[in-house]
Parts: sequence; C-alpha cells; structure tokens
Amino acid sequence: MGRTDPKQAADAQRNQQTLLAAAVFVTSGVVAVYRHQVEACAEAGPRLLADAGSPFTALCQWADLFVVFLVTKHGLANALQSDSSGFDALHAYFLDRLVPVCGQLPDAAVEAGDNRPGTQAFELMRGIGNLCIGHDGDSRYDPRRLVELLLQGLREPHPS
Repeated sequence: MGRTDPKQAADAQRNQQTLLAAAVFVTSGVVAVYRHQVEACAEAGPRLLADAGSPFTALCQWADLFVVFLVTKHGLANALQSDSSGFDALHAYFLDRLVPVCGQLPDAAVEAGDNRPGTQAFELMRGIGNLCIGHDGDSRYDPRRLVELLLQGLREPHPS
C-alpha cells in the first residue's frame, strides 16, 4: 500500500471542509430565503387589506401571491424534507405566520358582505396548496385559474 502524501492529505481535508461549509451555507441560505418569502406573504396581507378596493380583492391578490410562493418553493420544500426536524420547524413557522393572515382576509370579506361566512384559513390554504400541486412541470396547467374559481365560490351571492 502506498503512503499518502501529507500535502495531498491536507488538501483533501481542506476540500472536504470547504464542501461541508458550502453545504451548511447553502442549507442555511435556502432556509433564509424560505423564511424571507414566508414573511413577504405574511406582511402582504394587511397591506393588501389597506390598499385594495375591497377585502375580496385583497383576498384574491394575496391568494395569487401565495400561489406564486407555493409553485416556486415546491422543489425547495422537497429538498428541505430530507431534514425532517428542520422541515417540521419551518413548516410550523409557515403555518404560524400565514394562517392568521389568511384568516383575516376572508373574515374581512365576510364583514364587508362579499363572502359567505365559515371559511377556515387552514382549509383555504390547504385547498390552494392542493391546486398548486398539479403545476409540476406541466405548462398547460395554471393553478391560478382554479384558485380564482375556488375564491369565486366563497362569494356571497347578491340578489339581482
């Protein structure tokens, strides 16, 4: 068996440490990007309620942002699931930040007389998420169209 050159061994160890540091950075960076996008969705809700013409319009605009978030982060979520404890913590963070915001929007639309009462934020988010799953790699499928139909189903019918 040949002897290992000490310089090569040191180089190999440095390379391994560099790769490990890069992997930690990438993972941490990915988590930071994910958390930043969750915060952007959370902060958009109250801003849209204040700026949109109606609470229902704010709900539709927020749902569109949420669809974009889900579609663009779907692959990222799959990658993060390899670390189940880290994924569980991120998913809990996602729910803690977004369920209350999602609840405020339909509640405000109900108060304005635009939506039927009884919409549960978690169910709405889950429904939107399920409609986004079909988007994977199929350009013929636009989840925004189906989410729009879902939201229209929440509307309070107004007598003609």
